[in-house]
Amino acid sequence: MIYNYLKTAWRNLLRNKSYMLINVLGLTVGIAACLLIFMVVRFETSFDNFHPKRNNVYRVVSEFETEDGVSHSPGAPFPVIPALRIDFPQMKQVAGIMQSINDQVTIPTDDATPQKKFLESFYFAEPQFFSLFNFPWLAGDPKTSLTDPGNVVITRKLAEKYFTDWKSAMGKTIIRNNKEVYKISGILENVPANTDFPLTHVASYSSIKNTNVARNLNDWISTFSGSYAFVEMPDNYSVEQFNKDLRNFVKKHKPVEYQKDKLIAQPLTAIHFDDEFGTYGGHTFSKSLITALILIGIFLLVIACVNFINLATAQAVNRAKEVGVRKVLGSNRQQLAFQFLSETGLITFIALLIAIIVAMVTLPFLNKLLETSMTFSFVKEPALIVFLLATGLVVTLLSGLYPAFVISGYNPINALKSKVAARSGSGITLRRGLVILQFTIAHILIIGMIIVVSQMRFFKNATLGFDKASIINVPLPNDSISKLAFTPLHNQLKQNPNILHASFSFASPSADGNWQSDFRYDHSAKNLNWTANLKWADTGYFATYNLKFVAGRPYYHSDTVREFVINETLMRKLGVRDPQQAIGKELNFWDGSMVGPIVGVVRDFNSYSLREPMAPVVLGTFRDVYQTINIKIKPGKDKETLAFVEQHWNKAFPDYVYEHRFLDETIAGFYRQENQLSILYRIFAGIAIFISCLGLYGLVSFMAAQRTREVGIRKVLGASIGNIVYL
Repeated sequence: MIYNYLKTAWRNLLRNKSYMLINVLGLTVGIAACLLIFMVVRFETSFDNFHPKRNNVYRVVSEFETEDGVSHSPGAPFPVIPALRIDFPQMKQVAGIMQSINDQVTIPTDDATPQKKFLESFYFAEPQFFSLFNFPWLAGDPKTSLTDPGNVVITRKLAEKYFTDWKSAMGKTIIRNNKEVYKISGILENVPANTDFPLTHVASYSSIKNTNVARNLNDWISTFSGSYAFVEMPDNYSVEQFNKDLRNFVKKHKPVEYQKDKLIAQPLTAIHFDDEFGTYGGHTFSKSLITALILIGIFLLVIACVNFINLATAQAVNRAKEVGVRKVLGSNRQQLAFQFLSETGLITFIALLIAIIVAMVTLPFLNKLLETSMTFSFVKEPALIVFLLATGLVVTLLSGLYPAFVISGYNPINALKSKVAARSGSGITLRRGLVILQFTIAHILIIGMIIVVSQMRFFKNATLGFDKASIINVPLPNDSISKLAFTPLHNQLKQNPNILHASFSFASPSADGNWQSDFRYDHSAKNLNWTANLKWADTGYFATYNLKFVAGRPYYHSDTVREFVINETLMRKLGVRDPQQAIGKELNFWDGSMVGPIVGVVRDFNSYSLREPMAPVVLGTFRDVYQTINIKIKPGKDKETLAFVEQHWNKAFPDYVYEHRFLDETIAGFYRQENQLSILYRIFAGIAIFISCLGLYGLVSFMAAQRTREVGIRKVLGASIGNIVYL
């Protein structure tokens, strides 16, 4: 019985090839887009779901209230971790982990073989971390491998890169930043792509005392965004109660003037969807964005189904006699409806198969665009099979149910006498309504695309308050011996006519890493209750970035802080309206550790992304923290100048790895997700227009076929082809 239905359906489709082609093409594009959106949503919602304890694990994050509002940090002060163990004995476990980026890793070799050097990310974790998080180990013991200082665990990929065979890596040593020696005590399996912990090297947490951040281990005020604190909550202790107790915890340990700071428990399951706090991987995906993608997928599928309904109801008149004959020969309405549904199901099945192929071909492009590593595998992702079956069923019912019952409901006598109207009022109204629905959805997507594209254009073309063109940032070593080479390197670079300016600084004007601090103003007795962004840089910084002065002058050359330059926003926050009145006022940082007068005021410049308001900025000389050299290159001279810079940098720091990055690339990275979404919205809007026009083309073609006599009469009466096309 089913076989006969399918055979008849196939024959009918072959008799109406154009009808089948339009429907298959529309459904294929709609289902393929929907399938890819499903894979993106599935991938983004799977982050860190493989940890068995994920529902009981929380990250303790920081929140700061100032006059400007609330700011957030994913980190917690270093002393928080041991204090949590003492003050919250009910916690099952407490674990700390810290990230350090752009570390140089050297692989020791014998004298005859050149040493291998790499720039990597380093993590420092307590043994408890691997009890909370289920990262598989290939060698070593998770409970003891990170107990002793100087131990490190690396991933299989790195072990093979460093030593060819990961099995031979156990017991070998690596050197971090040319001074810290670590023994490999374990090998991790490569971490999956769907985790916010892209672990590479994980050193014992006790090794932090040998690093540059050791001075902060007992500091309750400073918060390092790369230092995370995790707790495993007991079942009988609510997160609401924990947050309430954390308020008392802050009051107990922090100085009085910092007791407005908050520590908050953030569920591990929420980390990937919260861009306020961020992650180690730097990749978050908000739930509102997931909802938007799901709605777009539904919209595209609805548009494709509307095409089907329109074409099926429009073509119904051509099958009226078929229905009449079938009914005369004994078919009932249910049998006829099932026959037409089987045709819809066959078209949907064909579209599904082609959509799978289209999705597989398109997936590498989508992975490259979104910087993901999704794979198309029915074995690893059985949810794909469920999704495709559900989509096929929904599309078949949505597309075929109404046309099937309309066509099967024809009166057999009227059908055989050809009295079924091709242009009945209800059919026309329905088709017009569905076409309007199609183009309404398409216009919604187009409007969304225009908004996102306009936003991206604004990001790219907005005036930031400083010059970003043809400027490269080169990281510098921070050990005391390397600092001796700073001045000779600067002098050598300035000899090249293609290098217009060069300066040393902690960071560029707009950078990922920023230094915040409160301070005292004009001999006040206590610190202000808001912070400034500190930009430590030499005197050449102003010329390199073309920062404009509205009052005063640049500070004089010095290795230590003696004078300050501020921006207009900080001046206004201090209550000063005339820039000249700010000159000579004193700033005091860290209880007198750095004191000096304001000698200049520069125009505002964006030190964060354009999502953030203009920040108050203080600039000063502080040679000990310089970690970047900023180089302004003559336009069009990039290639030869970059080779010159690399050559002299390698001579100045032969034990370190050279790398550079153009500042405009760094700034573009702030809006990476927005740029990805703008491309996606363009694609989806284009698909919506394509499917809608495809359906409209089918309807117009059918209408033209139904009006051949009218066209003939109009031509006889003198109408031109242009008149008829315009009609």
